[in-house]
Amino acid sequence: MRSHRFTSLVSIVALLSACGGGGGDSGSASPIAATPSPGVPLPPTQGTAGCSLRERQDWVGAQMREWYLFPETLPAALDPSPYATVDAYVNALTATARAQSKDRFFTYVTSINEENAFYNSGSTAGFGIRLSYDSRAGRLFVSEAFEGAPALAAGIDRGTEILAIGSSATASRTVASIFAAEGSAGVSAALGPSDAGVVRVLRVTSGGSEREVSVTKADYEIQPVSSRYGAKIIDDGGRKIGYLNLRTFISTADPQLRMAFDSFRLQGVDQVIVDFRYNGGGLVSIASLMGNLMGAGRNNSVFNFTTFRPEKASNNSTTFFTPLSQSIAPMKIAFIGTGATASASELVINSFTPYLRTNSALVGANTFGKPVGQIALDRSQCDDRLRVVAFKTENANRQGDYYTGLASKVEASCQAADDLQRPLGDPAEASVKGALDFLAGRVCTPIGATSGQSSQSVRGREPLQSAQRDTAEREVPGLH
Repeated sequence: MRSHRFTSLVSIVALLSACGGGGGDSGSASPIAATPSPGVPLPPTQGTAGCSLRERQDWVGAQMREWYLFPETLPAALDPSPYATVDAYVNALTATARAQSKDRFFTYVTSINEENAFYNSGSTAGFGIRLSYDSRAGRLFVSEAFEGAPALAAGIDRGTEILAIGSSATASRTVASIFAAEGSAGVSAALGPSDAGVVRVLRVTSGGSEREVSVTKADYEIQPVSSRYGAKIIDDGGRKIGYLNLRTFISTADPQLRMAFDSFRLQGVDQVIVDFRYNGGGLVSIASLMGNLMGAGRNNSVFNFTTFRPEKASNNSTTFFTPLSQSIAPMKIAFIGTGATASASELVINSFTPYLRTNSALVGANTFGKPVGQIALDRSQCDDRLRVVAFKTENANRQGDYYTGLASKVEASCQAADDLQRPLGDPAEASVKGALDFLAGRVCTPIGATSGQSSQSVRGREPLQSAQRDTAEREVPGLH
């Protein structure tokens, strides 16, 4: 029974986001209910047989002791009774590993239905913007806006600053005053829950113009590759440079990535900028696809190793490059990263280092540091999916100990800012310019190997996170 169950599990092994966010290829260890349409209530838990709080906690504890990558860090015994939620019990179980920076809230329980909806289509609800903040200055900015979502339709895009938030024009508070009184949690709470129909009046400024706009949250689907700037050719002094910005590793990225790299192939591109600056991770299958699309000529070379704890070594695996008809063979790659770049994004960067060495660089800032991944264990009657850290990932040189980020592990790096005043993909935007400089062989300053684990700070800004993050928010840091 367990052996058969894990056979299904292996197909969904995934690396998750910096904040413990989700990722897992389609499929599960247990039967999964059909994904509901947005707004359809999830199955009951506490009222369902076998789904009392104690039963759910006991199930989680048993799974942790069987699969957790760091069993030596688990308490010898831990009574669930004092913990009011399943999440609180999981956090208590992982406290030692967290103190050692091995599991920074990467193990958690989520909804099967909610997670499937996001990974299958990018389905979520909200304004459709990614927010970052500077708490010292009390300022809140839009880092990115998603196509087909309410904010962009209302003219709110990258570089917009949000000055005030309210449920109506007369019930508004300045962002600075909320930061001063309640910190970032208060600002996130003021924006309201990520439910369709929630209305907020925002006072915003961009391009020197200030205005008030009423925005209603709605259901939408995040496109992993933007139709505006996600894939393009940049002419840099007559050289054709492929630019690819991947927002998140979900299933719908597959056809978009194939199309982008086929375009690069047809135009003879052999130098690429891969922009992962806000990418918190996702499906390992999409990470492998990216490796294949940049792996022409590397047939059967090792992409990465997946290693479980010794008792589970029979589940270890090796992934090889398998080039596709759309694949290119880049001579140089510039990976744009920040402290919000994690998990599957880091896997891709790390996997190319042994082959390209100094012809592959990290541009921007140090990454988050998450060389471990989760498997999905389901208790379907409760709509519970336990994402438990169960394996580590390493490149062809068996390098994978990058808990403090990749800056000290890559063989080349270039510091660059995240310039919110310019669109993503703009050759003049600081990080893109830094990437172009590296590809052209121009001099740059290496990134300091400061750990990304204490925050996801980007030049004094970091993603605005909700206190209770759903799957979409885990994988898309700063999503609201």
